[in-house]
Amino acid sequence: MKKQIFYFTVLLSVMILSNVLAQDFPKLTEKFRLKQLEPPTGTIRMVLDTDTYNEVDDQFALAYTVLSKEKIKFEAVYAAPFNNSRATGPGDGMEKSYQEILKILKMLKVPSENFAFRGSSDYLRDIDKPHRSEAAMDLVKRAMQSSPDDPLYVVPIGCITNIASAILIEPKIIENIVVVWLGGNAQYWPHQREFNLRQDVLAARVVFDSGVPFVTLPCRPVVSHLHTTIPELTHYLKGKTEISDYLLNIVIEYSKGREAYSKVIWDVSAVAWLINPEWVPTNLVHSPVMTDQVTFSIDQSRHFMREATSLNRDRIFADLFKKLTNKS
Repeated sequence: MKKQIFYFTVLLSVMILSNVLAQDFPKLTEKFRLKQLEPPTGTIRMVLDTDTYNEVDDQFALAYTVLSKEKIKFEAVYAAPFNNSRATGPGDGMEKSYQEILKILKMLKVPSENFAFRGSSDYLRDIDKPHRSEAAMDLVKRAMQSSPDDPLYVVPIGCITNIASAILIEPKIIENIVVVWLGGNAQYWPHQREFNLRQDVLAARVVFDSGVPFVTLPCRPVVSHLHTTIPELTHYLKGKTEISDYLLNIVIEYSKGREAYSKVIWDVSAVAWLINPEWVPTNLVHSPVMTDQVTFSIDQSRHFMREATSLNRDRIFADLFKKLTNKS
């Protein structure tokens, strides 16, 4: 009986994978895709998709985006679902993230109306039933109003459910967007059971297979180098601004009970790549095939994407701390 269940599960997974590959996505030329994947220069338009309450790093990334007006025209922020010890389920995680977004925006004096949107309350379960959340529908609208010459940079730093849903709702948006995702591990890593990816493997598969211009920032062993400590954060952030104190305090609270503690502020890396691509070097690689074992299978005939290979930890934190403590 167990063997029958196993084979049924494998067959079902293969059927789902086949359906994803058979989706009618626009066929982008490799020349076009490579042009869209060139590191950005000048001011770019961006939306952020974030599971803000999941840890404490998304809050840094949200504030960093708001405060980087010299490079980023920040158009919208979406709450992503998540499920861990800080939520009772993906819907609760999304709602807590949405409320945390509102709190951060208020501190930064950014109006939330028509700017902050609730995302999906669940993960993608069926590619024929994408979640038509406020976030997904807003992304479709903004993307369709964009153009290849002025693409919308879509930056998910949680599970990629909202973005996959938007692509399934209107596949044409892949012509007008560039997705920059902090998710998964490096292609050569033994597995892809990283929090953002493993929560919604089907959504990740949709985005990898869609052919959308795609930049990934692998958690291990790349952005896992973005460590900081309580003493460092206290030195640079304490008593400077309302937002710097808030961010310091949530890390202190999160670290209670831990000794010799350092915290990875993963999510700022995606924003940092948009601000200065030299801080997060990337290589062109072939898009991997997402397997049912939550690993990557490499196929050199697949379309190109970008993958981060390293980062300049000191330059990123220096820029982040400067902006968080600027009172002007």
